[in-house]
Amino acid sequence: MTISLDHPDLESNEVLIINEPRLWVQRGWTARVIKNGDDDGWAVEMILDGQPEPALIGPWTMGRDKKNPKPLDGNAFNTLVKTASEVVLRHEQHLQALLHKTITIIVKDQPISVALDIALHEDEPHALLSAHDQDGAQMAQVMVRPDFKLNSASADAWIASGYSRPK
Repeated sequence: MTISLDHPDLESNEVLIINEPRLWVQRGWTARVIKNGDDDGWAVEMILDGQPEPALIGPWTMGRDKKNPKPLDGNAFNTLVKTASEVVLRHEQHLQALLHKTITIIVKDQPISVALDIALHEDEPHALLSAHDQDGAQMAQVMVRPDFKLNSASADAWIASGYSRPK
């Protein structure tokens, strides 16, 4: 078992490293081998620092005795960090795709890019609908409901209305 606490100049930057057979804490991640609730096997969960839920839970290999889990090691931890990081990245990309949509409409032979950016504020959820010309210059921007549906018809109607706020 390795437990170390690096103390740089500032105490607030303390870094905790734990290397135990069923618990590794390092580089902002915690790997914990847990009993699989569905069967007699084991699972490993990867938790990113500051997050309440695991980013990844997967099966874990049994040890040689076929009862206890195989201990965590550096190679396994590195592989788990890579896999969990990719899961987090895909989740962030998916969320970005849900919160930002762009379509291009041709008006008088000129392309106009219409974007919808949803802001998930607890107190005031809203979205910004904006139009940009082919050079990227903003032509208009209005606040709309976060459930506004951006499609060709709604973009055409908004442009035809002179960019007035949709109802």
